[in-house]
Amino acid sequence: MNIEIDGLSISYKFTGDGDKTAVVLQGWGTDFGLYDVVANSINSEYRVLQFDFPGFGASPEPPEAWNVDRYADFFCHLMEALGITKAALIGHSYGGRVIIKLASRESIPFEIEKIVLMGSAGIVHKKTFRQKFGVRKYKFLKKLFGLKFIYFLFPEIIDDWRSRQGSADYRNATPVMRNCLVMAVNDDLTDRLEKIDKETLLIWGDKDTATPIGDAKIMEEKIKGSGLVVLEGGTHYCFLEQPQKFTGIMKAFFRIGAAG
Repeated sequence: MNIEIDGLSISYKFTGDGDKTAVVLQGWGTDFGLYDVVANSINSEYRVLQFDFPGFGASPEPPEAWNVDRYADFFCHLMEALGITKAALIGHSYGGRVIIKLASRESIPFEIEKIVLMGSAGIVHKKTFRQKFGVRKYKFLKKLFGLKFIYFLFPEIIDDWRSRQGSADYRNATPVMRNCLVMAVNDDLTDRLEKIDKETLLIWGDKDTATPIGDAKIMEEKIKGSGLVVLEGGTHYCFLEQPQKFTGIMKAFFRIGAAG
């Protein structure tokens, strides 16, 4: 199904028919179908919404680069359009960023019941000397290789260098989405964590290299009333790698199948 939000045709679906609602906010560059295992873990008692952010999956990209706050605004508009006034929010990676923004705001047009953050992004670490040097080197080479006469002399070398810069997400993105990603990864949400006052579950793989387990421990320390569950051997997509364990954790947190 599709719905028009902020002038964009947004792809979405509902599963389950429970009295309560939960929404899955996806990770960067994924499509909402990747999170079927997440929805299926609770949709026996929850109506679960999955959707594609603008520029993700089947939804068109925004007309210009959006920062995380603008994506959070978009999400509020989506919730209003669908008539959802209360929901549990489940976020993976980039989706976690958006949830942190929303949950730390003074007011939003819906009530958050509880939160699940899976390998959530949002912590920006201080760069090491080596990383700072790498950034300066990159900027110098980018400027040098941008000179027409230099490119004329070494086109193959320069094209090969450009093809290897940045993360896979960055390289595979369009210019608009690249700018969205740059704004996101430089937006440190650490100070916002203490403003979150909803029951929060953190689910992490201890082998996650995209959002290291250390980030989870920072979130656990700063978010009041939060709890961390670590899936040993799990990576950034531990919910796909260990679906049975993940489902059991989700059912326990959402009190599905519990006596009484």
